[in-house]
Amino acid sequence: MALRLGDTAPDFTQESTEGSIRFHQWLGNSWGVLFSHPKDFTPVCTTELGAVAKLKGEFDKRKVKVLALSVDPLPSHAEWINDINQTQSTRMNFPIIADANRTVSDLYDMIHPNANDTLTVRSVFVIDPKKKIRLILTYPASTGRNFAEILRAIDSLQLTDNYSVATPADWQQGDDCVIVPSLTDPKVLKEKFPKGWKEVKPYLRITPQPNQ
Repeated sequence: MALRLGDTAPDFTQESTEGSIRFHQWLGNSWGVLFSHPKDFTPVCTTELGAVAKLKGEFDKRKVKVLALSVDPLPSHAEWINDINQTQSTRMNFPIIADANRTVSDLYDMIHPNANDTLTVRSVFVIDPKKKIRLILTYPASTGRNFAEILRAIDSLQLTDNYSVATPADWQQGDDCVIVPSLTDPKVLKEKFPKGWKEVKPYLRITPQPNQ
């Protein structure tokens, strides 16, 4: 059965390039990004892992732990990391799960038989500190992921969890937000949004980002 938004992320214990990982325990009170790769030594995946290594500071700033997965075994991962470091001019700084038995791939429904019955698709799961799945993205094997977009989505999730706002199309950190339609009490609105808001329509109220 496919996982859906709001489901509890399945726990697992699996070996990785940084030792054994018990997923929920490893996450602790952090957010998490789990993302899969069809196999080692593939060109698009090599660029993706290099990109995430370079963005590790951005994930850390948001208290997000990143964890990759590939269906090949640990010795293959170790050799692949050497290639990633060399070709992407970086140093790998987060673990890659060795999922040769496809335990995690099956738990997270990463094998799509109509695409390929043995390889994982490019899945991305964003998981919050309560271990709930908050975002799911699935890319075809030929298309590299946009990790700036994943960071943008995490910014939105973390903002909207703490304030009564949603983020409009193409929102970036610091842009105006929209007030959630369920909030209608004038007194509460003034308390929550002291900077004010512009009412375009009764259901469309624009306000400055409340935490800036």
